[in-house]
Amino acid sequence: MDKLVATIVDGLQESKAKDIRVIDMSGLEEAAFMYFVVCEGTSSTHVAGIADGLTDYVLAHTGERTLGTIGMNNRVWVAVDYGYVLVHIFQKETRDFYRLEELWEDADVQAIVES
Repeated sequence: MDKLVATIVDGLQESKAKDIRVIDMSGLEEAAFMYFVVCEGTSSTHVAGIADGLTDYVLAHTGERTLGTIGMNNRVWVAVDYGYVLVHIFQKETRDFYRLEELWEDADVQAIVES
């Protein structure tokens, strides 16, 4: 697994994110990102906490800063941009509605075992 992606997964686990999936889109020409990392929080407060904790964790462990974060106002779907990796942090109902993992069915999807 890519080092930045592995650090993102560790940061998400640190913040108790649920059902983490890594979607490797590096082999797909039409993909704008090499990786999506998708997870969920249990509430709007948890989603915001995961996003804040992730940016702090990644900065502390890699020196990488996010290129931007959107969705912090509504906190049902927050996206954190790391250039070639886009992290999606959902509330469960929103994740179930959009089903990103199914949109990229040609990509390799890896479920991360909760620690």
